[in-house]
Amino acid sequence: MTEAVPSYLSPTGQEIVFLLLGAVAVGSALLVVTTRQLVHAALWLVVSFGALAGGYLVLTAEFVAWVQVLIYVGAVVVLMLFGIMLTRAPIGRSADLDSGNRWVAAAVAVATAAVLVTVVIDGFRMAYAPLTPGPGAAKEIGASVFSTWVLPFEALSVLLLAALIGAIVLSRTDIPGGTPPEQTGGS
Repeated sequence: MTEAVPSYLSPTGQEIVFLLLGAVAVGSALLVVTTRQLVHAALWLVVSFGALAGGYLVLTAEFVAWVQVLIYVGAVVVLMLFGIMLTRAPIGRSADLDSGNRWVAAAVAVATAAVLVTVVIDGFRMAYAPLTPGPGAAKEIGASVFSTWVLPFEALSVLLLAALIGAIVLSRTDIPGGTPPEQTGGS
């Protein structure tokens, strides 16, 4: 008599694609925080957000995937790139991006990841749910986004706009109140 293999030990193609997209998202997120070029970090963030949107598509949450693409990839990253360009931030490698606390940051990141993985494994040890949700899931997600989460989305957009305007004002020398031009020479 053969014993049936639990379904979580023999992943489906959908689950394999989901795991691959998760690996791409995590790998590109690591590149976001480890690269020394600011523009490359923003572009790796696009890859990470795109992989997350692909994960939502695999989970048949098309609405959330399009929100991810439109709001995060289309707006947040473009806003970051415009902020980089308008503030005249260094485009190439910059020594200012390294605070020297690399080992402390790595230790904190590993400890945080260990706590999160432990909590998730402990909380969902025997739980298994197939990736395909039931009918009406998009309707529930849409109702939740447009009822409960509208105010946080709008507050975030106002905050990002204020940060962009503040960065422009602080970096421009032709605007009153901006940083004064550097003095060269001496007498």
